[in-house]
Parts: sequence; structure tokens; C-alpha cells
Amino acid sequence: MTQKKLTKFLIFSLLMLLPISLVAQNIKGKLTDASGEVLPFMNVVVQGTTNGTTTNENGEFSLTVKELPVNLVISSIGFKTKVVNVKNTSFLNIIIEEGSESLEEIIVIGSRNPNRTAIDSPVPIDIVDIKELTAMAPQVNLNQILNFVAPSFTSNTQTISDGTDHVDPASLRGLGPDQVLVLINGKRRHTSSLINVNGTFGRGSVGTDLNAIPAAAIKRIEVLRDGAAAQYGSDAIAGVINIVLNETVNELAIAVTTGAHFSKNSNEQTGGSDGETTNISASYGLPLGDNGGFITFSGDFDVREDYNRMKEWEGSIFNTFNTIERLANADGASLNDLFDADLTDVIKYGNQAGLGINSNATKTDLIGINDGLNSVAGVLTQLTFNSSGDITGVSPIDNTTSELAARGLNRTDFNMRVGQSKVRSGRFFANFKLPLDDNGTEIYSFAGVGSRAGNSAGFYRLPNQSRTFTPAYIDGFLPEINSTISDQSLAVGIKGKIGDWNVDFSNTYGKNAFDFIIGNTYNASQGVASPTTFDAGGFSFTQNTTNLDISKFYKDTFDGFGVAFGAEHRIENYQIVAGEESSYTQYQADGSPFNGVAGTSPLNDFFGSGRPGGSQVFPGFGPKNELDRDRSSVAAYVDLDAKFSETFSTTFATRFENYSDFGSTLNFKLASIYKVSDNLRLRASFNTGFRAPSLHQLNYNSTSTIFQDGIPVEVGTFSNDSKAAKLLGIPQLKEETSNSFSAGFTTKLPDANITFTVDGYIVNIDDRVVYTGQFAPQVDGNGDPIDAANTELQGLLVQANATAASFFANAIDTQSKGIDLVITHKATFGNNMRLNTDLAATFSKTEQVGGINSSQILKNAGLEGTYFPEDSRIFLEEAVPRTKINLTNSLTAGRFNVFLRNVYFGEVSEATNTIANQQTFSSKIVTDLSLGFKATQDLTLTVGANNLLDVYPDRAIEANRSGGRFDWSRRSQQFGIGGRFLFARVSFNLK
Repeated sequence: MTQKKLTKFLIFSLLMLLPISLVAQNIKGKLTDASGEVLPFMNVVVQGTTNGTTTNENGEFSLTVKELPVNLVISSIGFKTKVVNVKNTSFLNIIIEEGSESLEEIIVIGSRNPNRTAIDSPVPIDIVDIKELTAMAPQVNLNQILNFVAPSFTSNTQTISDGTDHVDPASLRGLGPDQVLVLINGKRRHTSSLINVNGTFGRGSVGTDLNAIPAAAIKRIEVLRDGAAAQYGSDAIAGVINIVLNETVNELAIAVTTGAHFSKNSNEQTGGSDGETTNISASYGLPLGDNGGFITFSGDFDVREDYNRMKEWEGSIFNTFNTIERLANADGASLNDLFDADLTDVIKYGNQAGLGINSNATKTDLIGINDGLNSVAGVLTQLTFNSSGDITGVSPIDNTTSELAARGLNRTDFNMRVGQSKVRSGRFFANFKLPLDDNGTEIYSFAGVGSRAGNSAGFYRLPNQSRTFTPAYIDGFLPEINSTISDQSLAVGIKGKIGDWNVDFSNTYGKNAFDFIIGNTYNASQGVASPTTFDAGGFSFTQNTTNLDISKFYKDTFDGFGVAFGAEHRIENYQIVAGEESSYTQYQADGSPFNGVAGTSPLNDFFGSGRPGGSQVFPGFGPKNELDRDRSSVAAYVDLDAKFSETFSTTFATRFENYSDFGSTLNFKLASIYKVSDNLRLRASFNTGFRAPSLHQLNYNSTSTIFQDGIPVEVGTFSNDSKAAKLLGIPQLKEETSNSFSAGFTTKLPDANITFTVDGYIVNIDDRVVYTGQFAPQVDGNGDPIDAANTELQGLLVQANATAASFFANAIDTQSKGIDLVITHKATFGNNMRLNTDLAATFSKTEQVGGINSSQILKNAGLEGTYFPEDSRIFLEEAVPRTKINLTNSLTAGRFNVFLRNVYFGEVSEATNTIANQQTFSSKIVTDLSLGFKATQDLTLTVGANNLLDVYPDRAIEANRSGGRFDWSRRSQQFGIGGRFLFARVSFNLK
């Protein structure tokens, strides 16, 4: 559509949605609780419409309606929903009773019925009051807030995992980060541009960066724990998270939170404090007009320091050649000259080290290589043997103990940073609504911008490794990954009525981008010419979604009948941008790029091992990786919601969707709820769903360093339409498909003021997309490729500066099943003491069903175990807790508030391919405690702790510690390894 046509269309849509009301009635009133206290920020909505407002700080509201009589639906978290019939314009004094904070709240998600509450929903929905949690709980970022409040949600900070150190993958119901859809104010949120390819939960998936949204901008979060692809489209297999933005006006809210980890294992397990964190947030809203219009501004700045839980490196650090280097360096000699053909300096400083080298020695004499393995090792090397006494290799002689002493170093000087990465971030959001008439017509918009600078480290490059160029770093080095993450979003829309139909037309844009600067590192193959800082390039993802939603509620059909239908058009773009040449290139000794041509070789170390190319820890993206890919999709849906009687309701939805890159899909959902009595409801649902493979999974390609049992391997990720994929028989990607069933009940015990819900579910997913293991060329006993296909594969790997290849593939089918339980209780003691107790639990299990969906080529080659290796199975089935229980108590007494929460994290397992090293980590309980004091009407002080008792996961067994690098698993985390976190918060609320 041309720009001119688009402009005409938007103007036409605007005019169609601006009916002129000839008669208007203004309703005014005031809301109080039973004790006469005013109730600010309560929702007041005309039943069956989107026309509504909120009470001001004095509990008062004003609302214009087209005609009387009308029913007003009044709701807010912590109070019972009340319906008031208004027949005239007399001032209303309305008393609202306290009640369930979640089940009676009018919901946006899961139903397009404007009167639907969570307790009447045929599918399970959690409502999370973010304002209350950010006032009392220790957590300030969205992932951690939800991780500790919603048992079905899991997210943890990752470590030693490249970009995933800076974006926490999240899961709902134990499924993948890309199988939950995120909405903001009911509109689809864009995903991150990062795809997880390192050794963490969610490997091979693309999630949504929830931490890009400041908590200060959020009013509440609605978590739909049920498949909803038939309503919202791709990704909504596990459920939907809808973030409802803040609408508060005439109130300036400022909060400053600071804290640190005070743990027995802080500072490389010596104790003290580390990981200091400071968050400053603010929000303010202005009323617009007299009909409930507003504009709110919210944002925060976050400073998070790193922490390290590695005690010390226990493996080899130096060899005898490093001793020669130390002596040469002390004498002012050039270390680079030690690698050339002239052995004069090597012999000179070797003899100073007491090695007794013959003045006529050759390199063969020094390293013990002569047409194969000698029976006697050279001066600088030693032989290794197998159990039969056969020689298996030649390796440099370890000289770590004496070298540490000679250099005045300790083993801790070679530690990695295992734990939390360093982050600096700023986020800003705005939310806007402006009614245009008295009939519910309004324009609305929300927008967000954010920037995050992350700093993390990889594996320490030790001086005895070929990937360490010791003339530049004589003691090795710890390479750093510096990421700059930018995020932008903008939604604009107009809603109103055409006749009796509600119409909502909107456009939502979002973009996420990563740029990588790799510091304190080296391109070992470049020798002395290498820089120490590299621009490694980056990637971005952009999404634009246009929606037209039309609905009508027939209050006289059955006991109420809602009809909704609409259409969606979405455009996506994914780009990879190359870095500088030295960040991705492997060089020869003469400084020219190595391309694998016969007769050429990369720069070698003294012992003949090739030095890997590219910036160490994170090789950059090259011109061959660069791409700019687009796709589009169109969808149409119908959503029916019928209340057949006072006791029985049913919803039905169906959605057709067509993608430009893989075709069409049709899905449906059927859900019902039966009201047995005023206090008991039964509900059930069945739905089909799908998830289109992301543009990232279809197109991402790169080379990265993966450590397998502590050994670095350069792994190339190739797309599914690549030549490497065809040689190995990797099928092209297609969509995941699913079907799920859930059933449960909700009940209330009014006399005890208790509500609880129980829901069971089964989710079957076919053709689930995973990230494969590493495929290396198959070779014979002489190390040569066994056939032409493997020879060609080896050539492709050389061109990619890699030794193995991985892919994204529809490798398996899975089944997830579980039970979710939510119990809430409220009690009042006297006039000013209130106790809220919430118990929530999830018991879930995900398993692979059937065999591996591989090609005949893979089966014939015996490569199914590489296509879907054991560690991938564990990541899917056992890397997040199957059981999670949350018990929260919040006591308010006058000016004081006490918050106590215990979270039970169930067992997880170490993700490893070595069966003998598989380990199960036992369940743990983490306790949060805080005390708040309202010093004045505007000032609240809060102090408290996350993980008060300083609980850690079980320590890793010796085989999984990687020589002391990981005393706690980095692959399967229950709740992090930071230990106790103490915090203090000052909150200002100026009205």
C-alpha cells in the first residue's frame, strides 16, 4: 500500500469511528471501603463497553455516558467487583467490600467479553499486582518478580553463555521461552533479537526480553495458563502474558532501591558482599480532558555489578615453554621471536631454566615429534599412554606450581567470573488514552525505549593454550563480552463504535537490537598485529503488527452473547551485521587470511597447534554471515462467547493464519465453565496451536566457541537451507503444532474468606524445534574424511573458521502435563490489621515422546545421537524445576507492613552428554522477608532480604566442576547462585 493510500485509509477509519453524540449524561460519585476510607485508583467501567475511568486520589470519579440507565462495573485488586445500576445523575456514594484480589478482577486476556472476570473464566488466569510487589518484594526486574510470585513461570540469570548473560530466558509451564506469547495492553510484543545457542535452558529458542519493560510502568500482569494460538496466533502454546500498563494520574511515584549480596560465598567464596545493585524508578501521570483521558510517563535506571562464585582454578596453567617465555621476557627479549625457525633464544632460556638442551637441538628434538610418535618424548613434551601401554599423544610438560611461585601469582588470578554479569540500563515507557466523545471513542498509544549495556566474561585463556598469544598476554587473559542492547516500541490505535459494534484499529511496532564489542581479548592467529578490542557486529529483529478487532455483546441473547472477529497483518525483519575483519578471520603466518586451500595453514603455536581465528570468546560475524530477511503473515479470527444460562458458559475461537515462508494453519479453541453453585465452578478447555519457526531459527548463522568438558571447540551454526545441512540430511524447518487439554475448578469459601483454583493440563507438541549437537566430518583411521560428502563438509567448516556444525531442527515430539493450584485467604483483625495469604503451586513434567524425527541419511550414518543429544533432552525435561510452590504472607498493621514469602524450588538435573556425570540437584526453599514503614503519607521505608537464609543449590560433583570453574551448575539453575541479597528501599508518592 502506498503512503498516500495508507494516509487516506487511516483518515477514513478515523472518520468512521467518530460518531456524534447528541445526548450525554454525566455520572459522578465517590468510592469508600466499609470503614469510610476513600478508595483511589479503582476501575469504573460501563458494563459491556470499553467506556471507563479510574477514581482519583480522593476516591472520586466522573464518567460521561450516552444514555441512562447503565450498569457500572467497579473493580480493583483487593476488592470484590461490584455492579451498580445507575438510573439518574445523582451523586453516588458507593461502599466497596474487600475480597479476592485476583479472581474478581475484570480481565483483558483470554476473552474478548468486556464483563469477564478471572473467576468466571473457563481457563486459568493469574493476576499479579505489580505495584504491591515492587513496594514490598526484594526483586525489581520483571523476570525475577514473576519467578518468585508465579510458580508456573521460571527465569534465572545465566552465566558464561555469551549474550544470554544479559537477557534472561523465561518459561511458562516448563515449555520453551518461544512458546509463550507476550502482550502489552492486549497487543503483541516483539521478541528479542537474541537466539540462545549456548549451554543454558532454552537453548535454540528466542524469547521476549521482559526486563526491557520497567516495573514502574506496569499496573498489573495477567498470566493465561492455557494455549491460546486460536485467539492470539503463533507462540501462544504454553500461554499468554499480558502486561497492563499504569494509568495513574496526579501522582508522582519515586522509588530508590539499593542492595547487595551478603553471602558466605561472596567474593570467590571468601564471604563479604558483592553484586551491588541500585534501581531508581519514577512514574507520573497527567489527566487529559474530563472523560478519563490520561498520559503517564514511567522509567527507571538500573546499575547492577557482577559477582563471582568461582573459588579457584585447579587445572594446569603453565608448561615448560611458558618458563622459557618468562625468562626471555625478563631479559628484554622478543617473545614473538621464540616462535620462529631460529631456536637460539629457546635453547638459551631453556638452559637457564635447567632443561639441559643441546645447542644443536631441532624442534623435533624439543617437542618429540618425528614422523609420528617417538618412543621417547622431547625436552618440552611428555608422552601419554592408554591402558594397553600404547602411546596416545604428546603434550607439553606441566610446570604450573613452580611458575606460579616464580611469577608471584596465585591460582585465583586465573579465575573466571562465574555468576552475575554487570549491567547498566535505562528504560522509559509512556501510556496514553484520550476519549473523543461520550460514546467510548478514544485514541490510545503506548511506547517504550530502552538501552542496556552488559559486560560478562568467558573462559579464562590460559598461557599454556594455543588460543593464547603469550607475547601479548604472557599470563593469559580473561576475555570480555560487551553488549549494547537497544529496544524500541510504539503502538497507536483508535477504538469506538460503528453502530452497535465495538471497533479497535491499531498498529504496533517493535525493534530489538544487539551490538557486540569484545574486549581484553585477541585474535591469536593474527600474532602481534592483533588488536585487543573488536567490533564483532550484531543483529536486530523488527516486527510491525496491524490489527482490526470488531466485537459486540448481545445482552439479551441467551444470558449474554459476545461476538468478536478481526484480522491481523504482521511484518517481521531479521538482520545480521558483520563486524570488523580481524574479529572473524583466521590468518596465516604471513598475515593473509587462511581459506583452507591445500598448501596453506593458519599460524601455529610452538608445538604445531593451529591458532584459532577471530576474537577470542566471541568470534565476530563476517560478510558471509550478513543477511537481511523479511517475512509477512496475515490472519483472521472469530471468537464467540456464549452464556447459555446463569450456570453455563462456552467460548469458541478459530483462527486462520498464513505465513509467507511456510504456508497456512488453522486452529481452534473450545472452553466452557459450569457454575455448580455460587461458590463452585467447573471448567475445561481444548485447543490446537502452532508456533512458526522464528526468523532467527530459519536464518541465524555464526561461529562461536563452545566448551565441551572444558575443551574449547569452534562450532559453526548453519541455516537449514545451507549446503552443510543438505550434506548431513538436516530437514528444512517447519512449524511446531500442538494440542492441549485442561480441566479444573474454582471455588470460594465465603465464611472463611478463602478462594482456590485447581487446574490440570496436558500439552502435546509435534516437531519441536531444537538446537542440534555438533556434527564433525566423519574421518578414517588416518584422520581423512571418509567420502566426498564429508570432504565437502570439512571444506565448509574451514571456510566458517569452525571444526563442527550445528543446526536448528524439528527433532522431537514432547508431552507436558501438570497441575496448578492457587489458594488465597484474607483476614482482618480489628480496624487496622489485614493479613493476605497466598499459596500457589505447580507440578509439571515435560517428556520426549516417540523417537527422534531424523532423516534416513542421519539414521544410516548413526548420527541420531548428535541430532538430538542427551544434554538437549535434559534441557527440555529436567533443567527447570518440575515442582514449584510459593507461600506468601503480607501483613498490614497501621503504618507497618510485613512481607514473608517462601518459595520451594523442586529438583533439576545437570545437562550433560556423559551418562556417568548426570547429577540431580535436590529441592530447596528460598525465603524472602521485608519490613515496610509508612513514615508519612508520602514516604515509605522498606528493608528486607531475598534468600534470607543464604541457601544455595547442591554443589556439583567433581566430574562436573570443570577443574573448579563451576562449583554450582551453570547449565541447570533452580534460583541462581548469588546467595543472600539484602536491600533497602525509599518510596515517595506525592499526590
